[in-house]
Amino acid sequence: MSGLVLENGVKISATLTPSFAEILNPGAVEFVSLLERAFRGRRRELLALRRRKQEEIDSGILPRFPLETEGIRKGNWTVGEIPNDLLDRRVEITGPAGDTKMVINALNSGANVYMADFEDSQSPTWHATMQGQVNLRDAINRRIGYTSPEGKIYKLNEKTAVLMVRPRGWHLEEKHVLIDGEPISASIFDFGLFFFNNARNLIEKGTGPYFYLPKLENRFEARLWNDVFSKSESEIGLPNGTIKATVLIENILAAFEMDEILYELRNYVTGLNCGRWDYIFSFIKKFKNYPELVLPDRAVITMDRGFLASYVSLLVKTCHRRKAHAMGGMAAQIPIKNDQEANLKALQKVREDKEREVRAGHDGTWVAHPGLVEIAKQVFDEGLQGPNQIHNLREDVQVTERDLLAKPQGEITEEGLRLNISVGLQYLEAWLRGKGSVPINNLMEDSATAEICRAQIWQWIKHRASTSTGKIIDVKMFKEMLSQEVERIKKALGVEAFSKSKFKLASQLFEDMSTAKDFPEFLTIVCYPDLLRLEYEESRRTSGISSEE
Repeated sequence: MSGLVLENGVKISATLTPSFAEILNPGAVEFVSLLERAFRGRRRELLALRRRKQEEIDSGILPRFPLETEGIRKGNWTVGEIPNDLLDRRVEITGPAGDTKMVINALNSGANVYMADFEDSQSPTWHATMQGQVNLRDAINRRIGYTSPEGKIYKLNEKTAVLMVRPRGWHLEEKHVLIDGEPISASIFDFGLFFFNNARNLIEKGTGPYFYLPKLENRFEARLWNDVFSKSESEIGLPNGTIKATVLIENILAAFEMDEILYELRNYVTGLNCGRWDYIFSFIKKFKNYPELVLPDRAVITMDRGFLASYVSLLVKTCHRRKAHAMGGMAAQIPIKNDQEANLKALQKVREDKEREVRAGHDGTWVAHPGLVEIAKQVFDEGLQGPNQIHNLREDVQVTERDLLAKPQGEITEEGLRLNISVGLQYLEAWLRGKGSVPINNLMEDSATAEICRAQIWQWIKHRASTSTGKIIDVKMFKEMLSQEVERIKKALGVEAFSKSKFKLASQLFEDMSTAKDFPEFLTIVCYPDLLRLEYEESRRTSGISSEE
């Protein structure tokens, strides 16, 4: 790949197309470099804090509501005013920012909000990351367009969804960009480029720079985002509180500090969201050494049971007390075009899930496909008397520390193990090819659901979990099933197509993560070097450079 070394200690080791260079203009590069240098040390300290906290949990110290912040939890403060165009968020759609057609379809979907994603639903290739920035800039300026290979033209409708952006989490780096010889924080890279290039334009168009913040584990990480926001506004001359953000509560530890997270971001935050899939993953990860907290099959871990039900109730109560939105989670179903009966069953599951969310007090919800916007909107139209139900204070809710750790009952089955292997393997192969949002078994899978798959397998093997038929899950059983799944896929694809796929590498990575002695924290960290290598090789191939050169 080509590289660009700038005078101010910045090196970009990637191809810069004309449109990418427009995004990485001198002002934008200077801005993200300023943020990286200002907050690099604190980010690393907070990642070290995560490791120390995990060590505490591994030693037997379970999470609690912090005693030192009891005053914040008991106080009567509220968050800042919510902008008019974010008051009604009853249906939000998500999808990868780097897929131009998906961006257009999401903005045209009829949803209230589109969350353009640089995180779980996007494989972090250089092309996807930078094309995402180009897509969002062009969408804001209403010049985005796409023509399919069949000649179908996609363009924006007159009315589109309000745009929000999810940068990558604090734990990730963008290794194509080095600041003073070290990779830049992916969070700062994604946020900084979008904010610098688009904030003023968004304000002029009557909206604003709105964000979703992923993977936070505690109030200190929220405070870091608060300070990044404040400095960013100051640098380009915007009033404090112009930026607005919603925090995904998708880590079990963050559930014990929801008041505190809102408080740290009170000038910026508009709400919290139930990030259900990452939340389940975090439960497995944080309590990986606890045999009494081994979870059953993913299919039976539903939002109305155990720790998930308690977390939903506490999130709604906490948000509404602070005059903030309580957003519901993702409906992963997608329309099934060739089977009407199966499609009706899938839509009924979506309806039931959204009805549960309305009853719980949520102000809005997420869907993964434009075909689900209408049914989700119907449910919330029927359940809401206004733009939201922040007035529903849920004073009936009393959630204890024990409630937030309550394991849902259910069985571990061979079918559940096989499904985890199948979904995890298929997703990882697609991710290595640059696809971060993948339809599998009529569900839209992303890295969060793939994390559950491999984390459950690791936990089941570690604790020699027993299936409903009495079989012990061990490494031998797992490897046999993985080999069978690879052979099934090879037979379905054919030898030639299989040889061109990434299944061989995906299988090895999946096996390594599932059987590692120490639990690998994120598959997106483990597999990122291979993604970079594959992207590099593909770049050389398409440019006519042989692998020997």
